Amino acid sequence: MEATKSMIIDSIFENLDIKNLPSSCTSNTIKIADFGCSVGPNTFLAIQCIIEAIHLKLEKTLHDDQNPKKALEFQVFFNDQNDNDFNTLFTTLPTPKDYFAAGVPGSFHSRIFPTATLHIAHSSCALNWLSRVPKAVVDKKSPIWNKGRVHYTGNVKVLEAYSDQFKRDMEVFFKARAQEIVGGGLMLLLVPGCEDGVLPCDTLVSMQFELFGSCLMDMVKMVRTKK
Repeated sequence: MEATKSMIIDSIFENLDIKNLPSSCTSNTIKIADFGCSVGPNTFLAIQCIIEAIHLKLEKTLHDDQNPKKALEFQVFFNDQNDNDFNTLFTTLPTPKDYFAAGVPGSFHSRIFPTATLHIAHSSCALNWLSRVPKAVVDKKSPIWNKGRVHYTGNVKVLEAYSDQFKRDMEVFFKARAQEIVGGGLMLLLVPGCEDGVLPCDTLVSMQFELFGSCLMDMVKMVRTKK
């Protein structure tokens, strides 16, 4: 979160239409949603960064316009799957905080909020979680059935199956947010990825998963041998 703080601030300064946002709702409330919030504390750091950036942008706007504006209030929606530990999330909320908090359970691969109600949609390291495992990977009759492996790094067909599922999930995500975000609003999305020309299997994270997966499989074999 610290590494991306400057990116978030720059994006809000360059793209958020702060002058017209309050007029898009009946009150002077800016509504922010964090999709895939988990249980913190990263989500709290992200929200605080967003609010601070909006305050800075508002100060600049006031300075440029020289017109007094009513102080903004903030309402933050923390979203994650129904089985997320919202109890831990809310018992660890920062105090004091300069926003009103609410939990919104449900998959972000579908509509969650009413039409044109959000001003900022944020998601950090959550969109890489797919809505489902690709069917071909778990089909025993499929040539890319994930047999005997916890993590695949070199099978191109497996990579393509997950890539296709990711494309479908992202399309659904964008369509849902397009209906929920007001005109002049903003999406802030942080998604893990690879540089152009770098294969996923060549990344350090993938190598770590490959090692971890091989250790798990060795443990399973040891148990079977003892039996």
